Amino acid sequence: MSLGIVLSGFAARPAAELIAAAREAEARGYATAWLGETSGYDALTLAATIVTHTERVRVATGVVPVQTRTPVVLGLTTASLNHLAPGRFALGLGLSSRTIVEQWHGLPFSGAIGQIREAVEIVRRVAAGERVTHDGKHYRVRNFRMTSPPPEAPVRVVLAALGPEMLELAGEVADGVLLNWIAPEAVGASIGHVEAGARRAGRSLDGFEIGAFIRTCVTDDPAPARETLARDITGYAIVDVYAAFFRGAGFADEVDAITAAWAAGDRAGAVRRVSPRLLDGLGVVGDEAACRARVAEFARAGVTEPVILPFVPAGVDPPTALLRTLRAFP
Repeated sequence: MSLGIVLSGFAARPAAELIAAAREAEARGYATAWLGETSGYDALTLAATIVTHTERVRVATGVVPVQTRTPVVLGLTTASLNHLAPGRFALGLGLSSRTIVEQWHGLPFSGAIGQIREAVEIVRRVAAGERVTHDGKHYRVRNFRMTSPPPEAPVRVVLAALGPEMLELAGEVADGVLLNWIAPEAVGASIGHVEAGARRAGRSLDGFEIGAFIRTCVTDDPAPARETLARDITGYAIVDVYAAFFRGAGFADEVDAITAAWAAGDRAGAVRRVSPRLLDGLGVVGDEAACRARVAEFARAGVTEPVILPFVPAGVDPPTALLRTLRAFP
């Protein structure tokens, strides 16, 4: 079973700890080191740091927003990283939120899936060294060409996807898809949408990657970890797009209870409405054997790379918690 590991938690630590964690992940046999981006360090700088301090592990962004960098910049960056580490960098893209795009970055917000489609096309053409002119709804590029030589192999692009439209777009235009907040039992339905998109585009899915972020805490004291996970789930369940996704995955009763308590101003009550069934569906908490067994269910469901996303329970030393989870796999 190919496994990935999210190293973003180590990025908040001193740089030496991030590099040490990346090297340990490589030594342990993780296939990919994933790096997210919201308000912490930027994922592309961290990716450059890791690829220049490792030899084999692939590095991927999981994910960077398509709205906060131009696709020309993303194409140049992807080409540059694949020069530094040939074939070892994959660009993970996704749509961000109105808060991040408008309030944090001061840019016009669009949640249109068509923006991703256009961006992927431009990124690929830029990184391939083509002369790019693009006149689309979201982007207009005139006569741009990268002056550096393109990487030898085509760049790989992975799309973060929840709903049917984005899943199908991934099947149409991407090299992989990254699932999130999903239970193994719901993976098959998501793969079905990816396959539908590939059929529409006349593509084969040979070599197509299906990754899934799995929030994981290896611990002998599960109660604090489950409480932390419940708070995280609550924060997502009150967001419309995730609420709809959770409902479609069979958690409608829980989502209705969480959102009702939240709307009434009962924040603690909303967290208490996260049922054990929802916790066990969307996270992995327990001893090493239990966590390994649950993660293996994702592979059996069709995920080609389960991605361990270590999280830290409240009151626990972060490096200790992160390293224990990292070291429990593969």
